[in-house]
Amino acid sequence: MHEAPFLVVDDDPVFCRILERSLKRQEFDVMVAATAEEALRLARQRPPEYATLDLKLEESSGLRLLPELLSISPACRIVILTGYSSITTAVEAIKLGAVNYLCKPVEVAEVLHALDAQEGNPDAEIADNPPSVNRLTWEHIQRVLQDNEGNISATARSLGMHRRTLQRKLQKRPVRQ
Repeated sequence: MHEAPFLVVDDDPVFCRILERSLKRQEFDVMVAATAEEALRLARQRPPEYATLDLKLEESSGLRLLPELLSISPACRIVILTGYSSITTAVEAIKLGAVNYLCKPVEVAEVLHALDAQEGNPDAEIADNPPSVNRLTWEHIQRVLQDNEGNISATARSLGMHRRTLQRKLQKRPVRQ
């Protein structure tokens, strides 16, 4: 697994530096991109064997980038990383070809484990309580936002709320389970 090309796509420069440094210590050949366009350019130059994609990029999303990256490097093992997790985006990431989906903050060891996992875990923890109403609301907003391809105005209209109200809700961290 050493010297393998590893693409990190995230618009948080501090997170990128930390992840890049840690991956280089593991002897990966790390490429870092802050945008989807930059990621695709780097992938065309040197197709990655591994990648982490931030779900929420400045101008795009990891979900949109995922199939494009796999078309360049079909065997690439990709993990989606996000601070805005939802069941909807997790399911879509896996359907689109990600091998795993992790919530930030995340340790490098967790990322590497997620990339190497070949099978699902039948012993995964099952929550004792159903999600809260606030969590369900957050996930519904994320689903409608995805259905509207990230368009805030269209999503606000679909949800019957003011665009600024929706923007405020989206700026907040997701509600814990």
